[in-house]
Amino acid sequence: MKIKNIVKLSVLCFAFGNLSAQNPWPKATNTAQPWTRWWWMGSAVDEKGLDKQLTTLSKAGFGGVEIVPIYGAKGFENKYINYLSPEWMKMLQFTTDKAKSLKMGVDMAVGTGWPIGGPQVDENDAATKMIVQTYSIQPNEKFSEKIVLKDEKQKNLKTINLDIVTAYNEKNEAVVLTDKVAQDGTLNWKPTSGKWTIYAVFVGKTLQKVKRAAPGGDGYTLDHFSPDATKDYLKTFDKAFGNSNYGIRSFFNDSYEVYGADWTADFKEQFKKRRGYDLSQYIKYLVSDEESELAGRIKSDYRETMSELILHNFTENFTNWAHSKNSQNTNQAHGSPGNLLDLYAAVDIPESETFGSTKFDIEGLKRNLEDINTKEVPDINMLKFASSAANITGKPLISNESFTWLTEHFKTSWSQVKPEAEQIFLSGINHIFYHGTTYTPANVQFPGWLFYASTNFVPENSLWPNIKGLNSYVERTQSVLQSGKSDNEILMYWPIYDQWANPKGKDMAFKIHNIEKWLHPTVFYENLEKLGKSGYSLDMISDKMIGEAKFENQNIQVSENGGSYKVLIIPQLNYFSEPTLKNILNLAQNGASVIFQSEPKDVPGFFEFEKRRNELQSLWTKIPFQQDGNLKSATFGKGKIVLSSDVEKALEYLKIEREKLTDTGLKFIRKKFDGGKYYYIVNHTSKEINQNIPLNYSGKQVALMNPENGEFGIAETQNNSVKVQLKSGESLIIKASETPDNSIPKWKYVEKTDAPIVLNQPWQLTFKEGGPELPKSKTLDKLQPWTNFTEDTSTQSFSGTGVYATSFKLNKKADDFILKFDKLYESAKVIINGQDAGMVWSLPFEINVGKYLKKGKNTIQIEVSNLMANRIRYMDQNKIQWRNYHEINFVNIDYKTFDASNWKVQPSGLDGEIQLIPVYFSK
Repeated sequence: MKIKNIVKLSVLCFAFGNLSAQNPWPKATNTAQPWTRWWWMGSAVDEKGLDKQLTTLSKAGFGGVEIVPIYGAKGFENKYINYLSPEWMKMLQFTTDKAKSLKMGVDMAVGTGWPIGGPQVDENDAATKMIVQTYSIQPNEKFSEKIVLKDEKQKNLKTINLDIVTAYNEKNEAVVLTDKVAQDGTLNWKPTSGKWTIYAVFVGKTLQKVKRAAPGGDGYTLDHFSPDATKDYLKTFDKAFGNSNYGIRSFFNDSYEVYGADWTADFKEQFKKRRGYDLSQYIKYLVSDEESELAGRIKSDYRETMSELILHNFTENFTNWAHSKNSQNTNQAHGSPGNLLDLYAAVDIPESETFGSTKFDIEGLKRNLEDINTKEVPDINMLKFASSAANITGKPLISNESFTWLTEHFKTSWSQVKPEAEQIFLSGINHIFYHGTTYTPANVQFPGWLFYASTNFVPENSLWPNIKGLNSYVERTQSVLQSGKSDNEILMYWPIYDQWANPKGKDMAFKIHNIEKWLHPTVFYENLEKLGKSGYSLDMISDKMIGEAKFENQNIQVSENGGSYKVLIIPQLNYFSEPTLKNILNLAQNGASVIFQSEPKDVPGFFEFEKRRNELQSLWTKIPFQQDGNLKSATFGKGKIVLSSDVEKALEYLKIEREKLTDTGLKFIRKKFDGGKYYYIVNHTSKEINQNIPLNYSGKQVALMNPENGEFGIAETQNNSVKVQLKSGESLIIKASETPDNSIPKWKYVEKTDAPIVLNQPWQLTFKEGGPELPKSKTLDKLQPWTNFTEDTSTQSFSGTGVYATSFKLNKKADDFILKFDKLYESAKVIINGQDAGMVWSLPFEINVGKYLKKGKNTIQIEVSNLMANRIRYMDQNKIQWRNYHEINFVNIDYKTFDASNWKVQPSGLDGEIQLIPVYFSK
């Protein structure tokens, strides 16, 4: 639908009062609030401590916790509780009961540390690998060497066995000799001519154990490709949980980080069943580094088999088991050697992960190079693998492990967290889990127990007094993103066979930590980037999903509860499955629109590939393409198929409209609800957006909603465009509805502002809370950070809250006043005339305060909370012990020994001017 109205928006527009009117915000459940990964160090928890921390989290605006037991703190060994022991289950029951009383939810990991594994994983169920040994043999030579495993680490294992023995001559002719090897390793075969190389494949074990395991959780990692291993593993939880789920909402499995697991005991049989031929004859091409077409085809089949095994034998079994407990499951598919889209789609709550820090152009946003990991940056398109799978299959929640290693320890401000959260939301994710919070006993001094790779969302953090500002923002935004369905219009096929056909390597894990190798160099990624910036909304789709898709109600739909899509794009690729092409032609026959960026060149895999290639070409030639300007198009049944290297031109040809608002640099995500649509819009540019922008949908009434403070109002409207004035770093939600609601007040627009009143009179600085000690009070001639006062050494080491206070006379009248901070280190609570006027924690650092001001004398207090960094610096300089953990003690962002003693003092408090800006609304 073309937009009918102009919406005037302004970052300086506020809808005051009238909060008793009909509220357009969706009702927020605890899933709309942020949740946090909750590490139980050594599981050294008790009821008093659990009660205290859950209550503290609830008051701060958290909706739930995700329990992950890990290694413990030294000196507390007598407090450790073994994982899943009766005592541990008692603590879990207390936790879920307390959480329920606070209206919070509880998830828990199915294991300790990561990846999944533990003491119940015996040798048979442990992660498995192939061990390859080669031998040379001359013609007519009696082979005297025995084919036995040489690996000393494996020799004592009982499950090791010889799986495949195949010999190749110089012409690459193969003879499978597996049944010619006696139990003692003697080979009963000798060639009659030529030189031969024997490849012997043994079923071995990776011997990897759970990293960062908690007491009672240590053991081998799991063989994800074995259904028996998965079922055996989960029996331990059946025993501990009995017929109850103990109040667990969702059972969680962390990212796949099983190294070297490239085989399973019955892989050879599974491969033949699924791929149609015996791998034994071609084992050389799998295990060698030969870069040939044949090697690529064998490896493609191998990788596809791995993908199917982890999907069916682990992921689906995990989901079914969680359902048997009347719970849900959450799974991080990334890192797996499988089709991520299918793996994410096979669970209740797909979960992605962000690691590192993004470079945003937001004016004033801090990003010190010495405090970040420059090698890894979160990528919105990597996050879309999880949201795409959920959107297509109709999963209401998509979660994210958020802010892992956002900056160096103790140096992350809430203003740095906000744009990272916004990027996560813009990817389609709607259920954030902070990474994270560590349980700390009440008698442990500052900084409490800490996890080594965390942004510190802990009550001991000196920034904690203002975390409610961030949490409320997340809650309001997620309440919208969870209440609507995805309104993405485009499906983009992921050409995974082009990845799988790579003749290099063996197993292929799609990790978030190496997307520069497997994702960034592809045309697929180039399309995702280009279309996203152009204003198109899309999800990624797999072969399996295409096979399940139908064309109904003028749209492509995979699941009854999933998204509806106007077009399917097949990006430029080399390898394409003929069943997938057949499924696409069926969709087109029924009315679907399809864009091919290029003609598929070949089929993947080895089995009867020439016959399948002919079938692919035969299917392709059935499309009656005609030249149509710069592209080719064909009417196919009731549908349309377009062939064009320029995907955007093809979308224009099919009249798929982009949202032109992205031409300004604004980012958006669109959701649909019964009777309208939401737009979540973010300004991550360095400039203020002050211009008319179009919306593709406007409905009959438009409400503006500010997710930072909850204010709302009905917008003024005219034809064809929306006027937006958003400052750098701000966001807005537009609710376009078909049903007008006359009870909602009008949004108040700023028409002009007067010259600012600068609060440059003397200020009193006192210190409210924090440590190691409170600095002395001071009278300031001008505003400045408390760290400027080097003569008072306590100001250099203090982390906590300092209070700047003054009074001023106000004689000027205005519709409202904006309190604007020049520099704020790092967040603040504003109190005017004894009334709480709100928190300032994100860029731009300003807040509307008109309703708290009066004519004549006014008092103002600004309670500023700084980073933990200066106090940690002091502790390290004075060699005060605060990190004392088993296994990994504490590391910095580069995984080297942490030492803050040489850090610069981080500026703390207020700097520059504070202005009071008079605001006048249009009538």
